[in-house]
Amino acid sequence: MAAVKSPITRQIAKETREIGASSVDIHLEDVEDCLIYDRYGASFPFKKLYQDRKSVIIFVRTFLCYSCKEYVEDLSKIPRETLQDSGISLVVIGQSAHHHIAPFCSLTGYPHEIFVDPERCIYQKLGMKREEKFTDSAHPNPHVKSGIFMGQLKSIWRAMTSPAFDFQGDLHQQGGAIIAGPGSQVHFSHFDMNRLDHMPINWLLQHAGVQQVLDFSDKPKISHV
Repeated sequence: MAAVKSPITRQIAKETREIGASSVDIHLEDVEDCLIYDRYGASFPFKKLYQDRKSVIIFVRTFLCYSCKEYVEDLSKIPRETLQDSGISLVVIGQSAHHHIAPFCSLTGYPHEIFVDPERCIYQKLGMKREEKFTDSAHPNPHVKSGIFMGQLKSIWRAMTSPAFDFQGDLHQQGGAIIAGPGSQVHFSHFDMNRLDHMPINWLLQHAGVQQVLDFSDKPKISHV
């Protein structure tokens, strides 16, 4: 398997769009004791992810969702050094059974922390949406390369060819992203409206304090600011 290349980095320039406008009000005290599971089936409370550190936590729809797969493929390109230098952790949470974690990481090349909330306890208590809503003013998702038709075909094929035929979660459940910690402090939160409504990765990293912008395009280029 070819090695995953780290994206090009450059210093952050002034953003032209107000990021904070997407934030929603949440209370982590409501979900701190919800159990999440690692790839081996071991469980621990959700608060362990942010109690003693700042974490960027991404909730995905299902591991079979083509847009989530392609989004996580871009998350996998974030160098560990970038996160370590900024003192933050990156975590992905899905809603499947724990035995789907390892195949998903193998498929996407994702090397950072990943867990599941199979009962959707956190999704539900935080109020993440269960239906999709599309708007005419939506911005293109820079991390999703497949069109809806081909993307759905890929998802169905993966479901049919997986060892255990299932859709690895509630297909109506949408995801989101939060930046939290240390403690119960929430720095930013966003709930996805639909499968294409992921927060741009650079926006999340900037909120978390990363002083670089990562270039996730497939074309190599040099950026000047």
